[in-house]
Amino acid sequence: MGRIQLIDTTIRDGNQSLWGATGIRNAMAIQAASLINDVGFYALDYVTSTALGVAVRYHKENPWDRIRLFHEAAPDLKLGFLASPLRFISWEKVSDSVMQLAFEQLVKNGVSRFQVIDPMNDMDGLLGVAKLAKAAGAQEIVAGFTYTHSPFHNDAFYADCAKQIANSELIDRFYLKDPGGLLAPEKTGSLVTAVRHELGSRPLELHSHCSLGLAPLAYLEAAKAGIDALHVAVGPLGSGTSQPRTETMVTNLRALGFEVDIDDAALSAMSRYFYDLAEAEGLPVGQAIDFDAFALEHQVPGGMLSTMTRQLTEINQQHRLPEVLEEVARVRRELGYPIMVTPFSQVVGAQAVMNVLSGGRYENVPDEVIRFALGKFGAPAFPIDENIKDRILSRSRARELDKEPQMLEVPELRKKFGNIPDEELVLRAVMPGQLVDEALASGPTQTTYNPASRPLLKLIEELSKRDDLSRVAFEKEDFKIELTRSQPN
Repeated sequence: MGRIQLIDTTIRDGNQSLWGATGIRNAMAIQAASLINDVGFYALDYVTSTALGVAVRYHKENPWDRIRLFHEAAPDLKLGFLASPLRFISWEKVSDSVMQLAFEQLVKNGVSRFQVIDPMNDMDGLLGVAKLAKAAGAQEIVAGFTYTHSPFHNDAFYADCAKQIANSELIDRFYLKDPGGLLAPEKTGSLVTAVRHELGSRPLELHSHCSLGLAPLAYLEAAKAGIDALHVAVGPLGSGTSQPRTETMVTNLRALGFEVDIDDAALSAMSRYFYDLAEAEGLPVGQAIDFDAFALEHQVPGGMLSTMTRQLTEINQQHRLPEVLEEVARVRRELGYPIMVTPFSQVVGAQAVMNVLSGGRYENVPDEVIRFALGKFGAPAFPIDENIKDRILSRSRARELDKEPQMLEVPELRKKFGNIPDEELVLRAVMPGQLVDEALASGPTQTTYNPASRPLLKLIEELSKRDDLSRVAFEKEDFKIELTRSQPN
């Protein structure tokens, strides 16, 4: 039946899908490097600008160390970065010179593989980013086709996307990216075949999510149709709204007669590490999700659905969630069927919530919806409803946003921030200065993490907050530790 390569997404998309991108800190990732190195993955979908921003904003950590120290611990692993022409960390579109500088820092620190997507499937925009990545020193560029379904998105649409870039010398591999987990098993074979027809023998990968319970079966159908590689996540970071779980996928592929060059013992050790991490940190384990036919209409990603539910609950409007989801489907149709992936899922979702809660449709319009209608995110694949577009752009705020200043270029940023390292310059260009200050002042990055020690460290942390304790002792079998509070001068 042939050989199937596996791309590991555990630290990047598994963490982002199931643990809100905040669950894995630098030390946790670096500690896992040697374990992951032994498994036999073709490459890692390791980092995106979201992960870099989270490291700074929530963990006060140096995000470049997350890449550099992992690469030093496992230098033979291909580390991947997910790139988009729309943004780098911030929600505002950055200049090409800033994107180029960011890519150069990624390569310098150990990223060799760039997965390049455009949420609107603008192949010209995608090739523009690929060109920047290649100039920065990328060894492998993987061009993505972002999947959805609508009256316009079908096999022919994606075959045409493939045809537009099939002969580009910038691209080494291609992949179908299904962020909503919408690809049904019965449609997978024809889609892979249609795209493969345009690509010939060039490698094709599939990346999907288990949000509707379809991905595990779609993966097996893709393998039968000739896919070269599948994106998977290990242990507790697989399934749920993440990718199919590696352990199960390996078993099923082999049962169908495919070769999967994975070291089972190493995979088991890697899986055990992340299960232990999840238990120590109180993080959820991915669970199978029942199929929801309505989700095929609104297409709200799993993580966003959880956030939307929480926000409605906070204002005692949780009972209106079905109404909001119906409005999401309607708004998406009116805005030209944007693919429900960041940032467009947030654009559509925010407008739908406002339409429902305000009592009048498009009475309140968020800035990001106005920017979308202005074309700030690129040209929609299909036209926006003219009446809706007129309502959005007739607002005075639309005229203000249309005149927004462009993102500064690198020479202007150097003048603004002075003589600072390029890694720091990239962060200051797209993030609040105070957050960058805190991250860079946090000291050397920890490179070790032991899940077994976490409960004790948590207990010590809590006890240290008590003013009525001057001495604490812990003793168990041949282990003993004693802590004494120093007396004030």
